[in-house]
Amino acid sequence: MKEKLLKKIEERSIVVGVIGLGYVGLPLAVEKAKAGFKTIGFDVQPEKVRMVNEGHNYIGDVVDKDLVQLVRDGVLSATTDFSFIQDVDFIAICVPTPLDAHQQPDISYVKNSAINIAKYLKKETMVVLESTTYPGTTEELIKPILEEGSGLRCGDDFYLGFSPERVDPGNLVYHTKNTPKVIGAIGRDATEVIGAMYRAVLDGGIYEVSSPAVAEMEKILENTYRNVNIGLVNELAMLCDRMGINIWEVVDAAKTKPYGFQAFYPGPGLGGHCIPLDPYYLSWKAREYGFHTSMIESSMMINDRMPEYCVDRAARILNQDRKALNGAKVLVLGVAYKQDIDDYRESPALKVIECFEKVGAETEYYDPFIPSYRYKGVERRGLERLDAEILKSFDLTVITTAHTAIDYEVVAQNSRWVFDTKNAMKAIVDRKNIILL
Repeated sequence: MKEKLLKKIEERSIVVGVIGLGYVGLPLAVEKAKAGFKTIGFDVQPEKVRMVNEGHNYIGDVVDKDLVQLVRDGVLSATTDFSFIQDVDFIAICVPTPLDAHQQPDISYVKNSAINIAKYLKKETMVVLESTTYPGTTEELIKPILEEGSGLRCGDDFYLGFSPERVDPGNLVYHTKNTPKVIGAIGRDATEVIGAMYRAVLDGGIYEVSSPAVAEMEKILENTYRNVNIGLVNELAMLCDRMGINIWEVVDAAKTKPYGFQAFYPGPGLGGHCIPLDPYYLSWKAREYGFHTSMIESSMMINDRMPEYCVDRAARILNQDRKALNGAKVLVLGVAYKQDIDDYRESPALKVIECFEKVGAETEYYDPFIPSYRYKGVERRGLERLDAEILKSFDLTVITTAHTAIDYEVVAQNSRWVFDTKNAMKAIVDRKNIILL
C-alpha cells in the first residue's frame, strides 16, 4: 500500500476529497487542485456546493480567478453526496469543532463525517483529520468508527493521521500554501505517505511528529499560548487603568527588547475559530486525567469577562457627562473578530453589543465588511454608512475592531466620546475625546 500510494502521489493520480468547504476546507481544496490533483469537495450545505460548482468564491483567502479556472478545467468540484468518497484516495476532514452551550467540545461534525466516510471507505486510502480538537480524537474516536463502519483495518488497509489546520484569515504573508504543516499519523508508513501528499502540495515545509495525539496537543498549545498571554495583558490593562498608566505604551516599550518578549495587546475579548475555543478542549480533556489546568482556566476567565469590563468602562466615560448607559446611544465600530476580514465567529464585539443592550443602551453597529450578522438565532443589520452626521447622533462610539477602511480622523472629530479598545486611533493627534482601553 505504501509504495502504491507514493507512486500515485508522484504521478498526481491521487483523487482528493475535502470534507467541509469553509475557511479551512475550501483553501485546502483549491491548493490540492492547483497542485494537479483532481479534488472533490464535500459539504452538507447545498448553497456552498452550488457556489463552488459555479466558481463563486466566498472565502477571502481564496483567489477568485483560481477557483473559476479550477472548476472550469474540471479539476475541482463539490457535492453533498458522500458516496463519492469511494472514488477518492486522500480525505481531509475540515469540519467545525465548536463548543456547546455548556462550553464543552461539540465533536458531532467530526463524528458524523467519520460515519459518512466509513460507509464508502475503500482500501489504500489516506484519511487526515484537520479540525482542531482534543488530544486523542483521531485514535479514540475516528479510528474505531472507520474500522467498524468499513470493515477495514487501520495501518493494513488504510492510513489515518492528524494534521492541524493553520489558517489565519486576512494574513497577507502566511496562507495555506506557505504555512509549515505538522503531521502525526498512526504508524511510520502512514506518516511517510501522508507527509509526501502534503509535500506535493504545500511550500511551507512538513514537520512530522510521532503520533496524532502529539499533533493534536501541538495545535492546542499554539492557541492556548496566545490565550494565556492575551489574558495576561488584558489583566494588566485593567490594573494599568486603575494606576493611570497607558498599557499600549507599556507593551510598545517592552517589545523593544530583542529577546525573551513577544508583544500581545489587550482588547474587548477573544474571537475566531481557535483561540477562544482550544483551551476549553484542553481543560475538558485534562479532567479525564484528574488534572486541573489552573493557569489556563484563569486566562480564559479574564478573557471571557472583557466584554463586560469594556461596558463598565463605557459607563464611566458617559458618567463624565452625567449620563447613564440606560437610554444612551452607543455606536459599535467593527463586529469582525479581527481587522479587515468578514469573519465574526466568536467575535467579542457581539458580546459587547449584547452587554450594552442588557443595560438598556440603544446600540447600533457599523462594519464595512459585515453588513449583517446572526447571533444567538437573531439576524441584525448594521448601518449602511458612516459619516459625520451619524457619528454626532451617538453619545459614545466604541471601537471593537481596528478596520483600516474606517476614517478615524472623521470618527474623532465628530464623536462625543470614543472608547478605543484596539488602539485603532493611535495616529490621531487631538485626543481630548479619546479614551483607550
